[in-house]
Amino acid sequence: MSTQPDHGTELVPRPERTPDAVRVALARIAPHRLDEMEKHKEEALAAAIRTSKIGHLQHWLTHWAAQVEIECRPDLSARRSRALATIHGTASKDDPAFRSAMAELRAVEDAATQAVSE
Repeated sequence: MSTQPDHGTELVPRPERTPDAVRVALARIAPHRLDEMEKHKEEALAAAIRTSKIGHLQHWLTHWAAQVEIECRPDLSARRSRALATIHGTASKDDPAFRSAMAELRAVEDAATQAVSE
């Protein structure tokens, strides 16, 4: 576990960057996403075997560490929730609100990825 800067009250400390640690953290804060994580892992493993590149597995671990980061940080979680609500509330991808919310969602993902990569 590592120390996190103060972004509000984190639900769990940031896990080590290992598959087991990230899985345990996700099970504590968002157990409904475990099946999604497992499916994504299987896809990453298949791609790694197919291409002989471990980068697929590294990307999978970074993605899920970032998802835990978002779930644990009230600031990022609230921003993601607002962006998703806007995205689902628009009728078209051409809607400026949709594009703005997608940009916000990318910004949240980028902030979480940067935090877990430091």
